Amino acid sequence: MTEAEMAMEEKLRKKKEEEEAMWAEYIEQRKKQRSKEEEDLRKLKERQAKRKAQRAEQEKMMFEMKRKQEEQKQREIEDKKNREAEAKRKRLEEAERKRQAMLQAMQKQKESVKPNYVITKKEGAPPPTGQYHDKFSNVMFARAELNKTKEQLAEEKRIALSLRIKALNIEGLDTDELRKKASELWEQIVILESEKYDLEERQKRQDYDLKELNERQRQINRNKALKKGLDPEAFTGKYPPKINVASKYERRVDRRSFKDKKDLFEGGWEELYKQHLEKSWEERIKEYKERGSPKLMNWDPSNPKNKESYEPGARTYDADDDLDVMVRYIQAFLRS
Repeated sequence: MTEAEMAMEEKLRKKKEEEEAMWAEYIEQRKKQRSKEEEDLRKLKERQAKRKAQRAEQEKMMFEMKRKQEEQKQREIEDKKNREAEAKRKRLEEAERKRQAMLQAMQKQKESVKPNYVITKKEGAPPPTGQYHDKFSNVMFARAELNKTKEQLAEEKRIALSLRIKALNIEGLDTDELRKKASELWEQIVILESEKYDLEERQKRQDYDLKELNERQRQINRNKALKKGLDPEAFTGKYPPKINVASKYERRVDRRSFKDKKDLFEGGWEELYKQHLEKSWEERIKEYKERGSPKLMNWDPSNPKNKESYEPGARTYDADDDLDVMVRYIQAFLRS
């Protein structure tokens, strides 16, 4: 081998050694970096697992707290319902006691008072309606009863039935006692049926009174609207009518003030026409007084034909005027 080839080979060998050393150093650095990345990844996984455990614990605590709040709210709702039911039950018990006392008083009054006359019933006449047929009863109470829901009515009915219906103690009773018990129940059924009939008739009368009052109110509103010159059905609605002060077909802007519109609405066209006539009459009277009489008589001293200075016994007349007077006298004489 020549020196040049030897030098070239030496150069290539050195270059190869340098590349191998560089590659070994790169592999070593890559191993170190990879071990560092694996360590960081392991730490991140540990932190993630720890955070997941903490989050699960927090969610568990939150769920437990919400469950306790819901239970507390449910208990409060139940307590409120129980208090309302107890108050309603006490109120109905008090009403039932008052009703029973009233029925007993009415029964005693009926037994103590005896009529001193005899009622003869006619054939086909309706049965007597009882004492509940007052013309104007408690309308507000009826409206409150009508506004109740089905659930409220069912609850009140259940409580009332639980108060009114008593348990039958028929254990150990013989035949006579059972017959007596049955007769008492029958009498109670008759009393309840009579009360039911009276209440139904009272409800019919109240419905009739409400219809009559509504009709009277409608007639009053109709007359009021006619008096103001409006549509007859203007005041029968829920809200008062609008103040129509101009036609909807006019394109001119209404420049009148609110006071003028209100006066027009309160008085109507009749009041405006009356004011217009009074104003026109005053203007014409004033014009007539300023202008004076349009025609003066011949004998009137203020006539321009006569002398300006009037002296009794010295008045002068025109010949034409005397001739006209004579002609009129002759014509009147001939006609008569």
